[in-house]
Amino acid sequence: LDMEFTGLHSTSQQNNRSSLFDSPAERYLRARQSVQRFTVTQLGLAIFSNENSNKYVVHSYNFFLFPSTLGLKDVEFTLSASSIQFLSHYGFDYSKFLKDGIPYMNEVQEKILRQHLLAGSSQVSSAVDRDVLKKAIDEVTSWIVAAEEEETMILEDLSGYQMFEVQLVLRKALQNVWTQPLGDKKVMVKKVSPQHRQLLENSPHDCCRKELILLFARGFTNLFQTLVKAKKPLVGHNMLMDLMHLHDKFYKPLPESYEEFKRNIHDLFPVLIDTKTVTKSIWKKCPFPRVVNLLEVYEVLCGSLNPKDSTCPVIALASGCSRYAEKKSPHEAGYDAFLCGSVLLKSAHLLLCRSTDDAVEAAPSFSQYLTVLAEYLNKVNFIRGGVSSINFSGEDTPCEYPPALVVHVRGWPGLNERQIYEEFKPLCLFDVRKLSKKQFILLSNKFRQLVLRDYKHHPHLQVSIYGYWRHSPHVNCLLQVSGIVVLWSLLAFVLGGAP
Repeated sequence: LDMEFTGLHSTSQQNNRSSLFDSPAERYLRARQSVQRFTVTQLGLAIFSNENSNKYVVHSYNFFLFPSTLGLKDVEFTLSASSIQFLSHYGFDYSKFLKDGIPYMNEVQEKILRQHLLAGSSQVSSAVDRDVLKKAIDEVTSWIVAAEEEETMILEDLSGYQMFEVQLVLRKALQNVWTQPLGDKKVMVKKVSPQHRQLLENSPHDCCRKELILLFARGFTNLFQTLVKAKKPLVGHNMLMDLMHLHDKFYKPLPESYEEFKRNIHDLFPVLIDTKTVTKSIWKKCPFPRVVNLLEVYEVLCGSLNPKDSTCPVIALASGCSRYAEKKSPHEAGYDAFLCGSVLLKSAHLLLCRSTDDAVEAAPSFSQYLTVLAEYLNKVNFIRGGVSSINFSGEDTPCEYPPALVVHVRGWPGLNERQIYEEFKPLCLFDVRKLSKKQFILLSNKFRQLVLRDYKHHPHLQVSIYGYWRHSPHVNCLLQVSGIVVLWSLLAFVLGGAP
């Protein structure tokens, strides 16, 4: 699975950067705000079927998505200029997203719509074009005066939402008409007798039955629910944001509790595999060139496996899904989903070969691959933080941070975290937090000695290695309180004339 969004990190947050100081719970709360502001533009799904021996046939799909507006208040979402520009560079079709996006809704939104329909409201869409609706009603009311029974007329150029609303409004206002969609944005209106109307209303084939309107409004959520029921391993690459959007858009609004979010995702998808977590481990064990994106990882793994190895998994695109065999389409969700599954199979085979000293006798089954992947299951990659991955099937490992540096400020009043960041930015990539009025703490994976050397004789900034007993505000506060207590005890002893 892979997803594309209208943005990743909200600039409205005070600090939207991933930080080495972050615990998983802190990062979740920050990412939760971003997920609530942005939406999904495209979802890619690649289904790998192990047909026989070591052959895997792939059906790869792209779904353009757009929030459902049936019976709901307008769904508001934010566009990030950099994300829009990025996807446009790779040929993303925003016309399909905006005009033809499949609707979706979560359980809370569906409950509101269901109550709306049960109340008998004819206004199903809050975002329908009022002019289009008025024009359709005017046409029908003018036509029906002179029309004979069983005579019909056609309303054209109606969107999916407008088609529902026009029919419900006409049926409620005029007791001698019946409506039926014809497809291609058209609705047929027929003049009928009241008796005929009553028969049609009780027909099981009526397209405006409440359950069919709900089915239409749920849109992609129907497929999401099918994926949940299937309980198959769900594979992604750096998939934390994907999982958060899956929860928020198709299941329930993201909870405030990080632990509740983890439990919900594990109930929905009991087996998660993040290829970023897997390949990070492989890169430490194998002398592969340093690569950044998913396509480069795929190409390196393709080149690393022995082409004469007959047990290596064979990946074939299914008939009708062969476009990716001829053309690379990075950052198209369906293509990236295909790459994810391929990277997983190739990584698993590489790990299996290493565990058996390169002697894999027969074509391995997928269950054998899952066995060598066991330590990575449900471990989702965590970018720049206190842990390397989030454990969705248990407790996270305790946070471990790189050695810290302390900056002590002298003669530079009003210095803040942003100014400290700008000061040290040319030297290395790091994160900064205020420790006390005149002290800041720095975390960086690199260049600690370089920073210590360059700031050895700085007139205003003194840099040293952090020591808990020396720099902790809690320890300093305790020492100050203890000092005051001792001083008052001595003073009381002297002034009281105690023997």
